[in-house]
Amino acid sequence: MLKYSIKRLVMALITIWAVITITFFIMHSIPGNPFAKEGVMPKAVFDNLQAYYNLDKPLVVQYFLYLKGLLQFDFGPSLKSQSITVNDYIRTGFPISLHLGLQAMVIAIPFGIIFGVIAALFKNRWPDYLSMILAILGISIPNFILATILINYFAVEWKLFPVAQWKSWAHTILPSISLALMPMAYVARLMRSSMLEVLGQDYILTAKAKGVGKSMVIIKHAIRNAILPVTTVLGILIANVVTGSFIVENIFGIPGMGEMFVKGIFNRDYPVILGSTVFYSAILILLIFIVDIAYTWIDPRIKVSGESK
Repeated sequence: MLKYSIKRLVMALITIWAVITITFFIMHSIPGNPFAKEGVMPKAVFDNLQAYYNLDKPLVVQYFLYLKGLLQFDFGPSLKSQSITVNDYIRTGFPISLHLGLQAMVIAIPFGIIFGVIAALFKNRWPDYLSMILAILGISIPNFILATILINYFAVEWKLFPVAQWKSWAHTILPSISLALMPMAYVARLMRSSMLEVLGQDYILTAKAKGVGKSMVIIKHAIRNAILPVTTVLGILIANVVTGSFIVENIFGIPGMGEMFVKGIFNRDYPVILGSTVFYSAILILLIFIVDIAYTWIDPRIKVSGESK
């Protein structure tokens, strides 16, 4: 188990390095300059800014300087807000994005599992059709479209929830629902197919033949085994929800990392764009690593590399 964990950790670190490298060089290959404003900035000022932020140095030198900063957990200064660093942005914005993402997953995972189980137990009947219609809608409708619809009806027309602020629990409801629908639909579809497969297994038929109650068979045997495929994608789903909230945060006026990332793109703020990408990539890779390790513990039938069969 230790050997497997170390191997996965090394692969995770290599992946993070690859993300940093690819993002850095792709971003710097885009034409333009964050300080290039025709007819506004004197050349002397422009040159001083270039030198101050090391933008006048060869690209390879900039790359290694950036790696040196990352090793010290320093994402660098913002090019547009000299008094604020990228670390400050992350420190203030990430807790809000994390809160929003986790709250969305608290909605998505239980309801997705419930809808998937109901659809499997009532296969080819109206609960199954209704659950799958909701799942298809959840996957098909982009979260920013859903966000706009929710704001129009629940905030503007019916005035049930406040928007454009981040002051109370009520302000989190609509953005959480906007983010939760897609992962909930995905979990429901995955749970349904997994549940149908498990219900046809021999050990389920044996349990029924021995007189085990239907509810016990479903809860103790069927759901417990059918939920394993869902477990494997939880890390990716959570990371996607947390990192995929950029547009939703902007629509609802939430001061999370989404606002920081979007402003960084418009301003060509290299450290902000790089810092956001690297930070979220590290979270995604870390969650995948945790799920890989946890999966071998959850399902004892799985043997990690190096263990006896």
